[in-house]
Amino acid sequence: MLTLQTSDPEETRKIGEIIGRLLSPGDVVGLMGDLGAGKTVFAQGVARGIGAGGPVTSPTFTLIHEHIGRIPLYHVDVYRLRTPADVETIGIEDYLYGDGAVVLEWADQVLSILPDERLDVMIKRSHEEQDDDVREISINPHGQRYQQMLEELKTIACRRD
Repeated sequence: MLTLQTSDPEETRKIGEIIGRLLSPGDVVGLMGDLGAGKTVFAQGVARGIGAGGPVTSPTFTLIHEHIGRIPLYHVDVYRLRTPADVETIGIEDYLYGDGAVVLEWADQVLSILPDERLDVMIKRSHEEQDDDVREISINPHGQRYQQMLEELKTIACRRD
């Protein structure tokens, strides 16, 4: 596991961007955190990392936004769905095992239907009022592919340019 701290939304996007550069078709990133924690900001970075143009907003009401870059990115938000069975009705398997990468907000609500191998990202807000933009981002790999991705992330994130 790797835990990083960001002090503003752009730093959170930057971590997402690095992960986006590392994603391949079939990869799944599960985003977790409370409302307003920064899940969509992180997803914006992932989209930037794969070279997707256009705005990236939360697909809370449409459930899935597709973004095209060097690979397809499927940005999924299951906040309004109550059970894993509800999520299955939207054809989530086609995305999870498809030709692109998936970034799924509120992944903790549907862990039972996610692939065993994936990258989980937990984003927490600071509890101090004066640090409203501070986030703690914990990245937990599940499986060898994601462990390798985490090692690459550590190398890139720790590099001083």
